[in-house]
Amino acid sequence: KTSEGQRSSSSTLPSVHSRMSLAFCIARNCTQRRELPRTRPLRRALRCKASTEGKPCHDISRRSTSAALVFSCITSSDLAQPQEVSAIMGMTAGRVPGLSPTDTNGIRRYYRPEGKSGGHGVGWTEITPYTFDVYEGWEEVPVSIADPGGTEIDARFNSDLDGGLKIVLAPVLRFANIPEGENPGIEELIPIDRFMSGFGPELTQNPVEADDIIDVSTDVRSGLKYYNFELRNHTLVAATVWKKRVFIMCLQAPPRLWRNSAEKLRKTMKSFTVLTELS
Repeated sequence: KTSEGQRSSSSTLPSVHSRMSLAFCIARNCTQRRELPRTRPLRRALRCKASTEGKPCHDISRRSTSAALVFSCITSSDLAQPQEVSAIMGMTAGRVPGLSPTDTNGIRRYYRPEGKSGGHGVGWTEITPYTFDVYEGWEEVPVSIADPGGTEIDARFNSDLDGGLKIVLAPVLRFANIPEGENPGIEELIPIDRFMSGFGPELTQNPVEADDIIDVSTDVRSGLKYYNFELRNHTLVAATVWKKRVFIMCLQAPPRLWRNSAEKLRKTMKSFTVLTELS
């Protein structure tokens, strides 16, 4: 009996010991696994630090590189003293913000940014800036080359309360041969009674007859002569010519908005000005 009891007790010892060892190993492995995410980056960072002291660094990874970059940024003294940010704008295609915040009179002034580029049929050349005033609620919207006249539309704006407007820059070489060095005005290129018959279809997507025009006037802004038109379908047009380009503003409003917005749209049309050195 004694020998059998000893054999049975001795046979159970390995199994108990094995289970304890297995539990210990599992616990140890789990602890090591939990420690790995915390210790490895530190070890790698220390190894990389050693390399800066003339010792080899054999364990460089994306994670350790990122950690080093973050660490260097956090410890940089530049964060304690914010630096002034400045933007340098080149010949930038597309929309470039140029609309000012609303002033105390509810007016927003647009200046065409000097860095904004544009082809408009004559290549990527400098375009003389222009300006105009709109009212609160107007915002610039994207221009698509798929739109009628899209390649010559420089900017487009919209207001849910007043309507919409677009600025068209048409090269005069499209309809006239101008000798090099000459800079004719609008009256020298296009008689006022022929302007809408030529540009009207492009601006309104419909033929414009004399009966469609209810008001015509001219004025001078910054040394340039301007043509102004008001059409029966609630369309306003202001145009001038400068440096072989026809600068055109076209405003339109649906009938439901025209009654309350007509006067504001007329003021916007009158504010359209090409900023020349003649002023």
